[in-house]
Amino acid sequence: MDDHLDWVPAACTLPTAEQPLRVAEFDELFADHLRSADRVGPRTLDLVLTAESRGTVAELTARENECCSFFEFDLTDTADGEVRLRIGVAPTQVAVLDGLSDRLPR
Repeated sequence: MDDHLDWVPAACTLPTAEQPLRVAEFDELFADHLRSADRVGPRTLDLVLTAESRGTVAELTARENECCSFFEFDLTDTADGEVRLRIGVAPTQVAVLDGLSDRLPR
């Protein structure tokens, strides 16, 4: 995966030195808990993660919203007992969702 973070927008208020650490947290979440991913539209990404990840996902997305308010996170339970995380972005931030999507395990 490309570790170059040029897709992180200027609108992100997380200090630059902390940005690679936050990306690493998402990378770890994806590596350990991702079950499936579906890019349902240019501005929307649906992820299904293990039930065990619920607390981590809730805490991580809450912190992400503190610095990147252009994200919309919707966390729900699936019928199978897993969790679905829908990630949406403003029309001007599609490149950010592209960058995040590119980090998903293939």
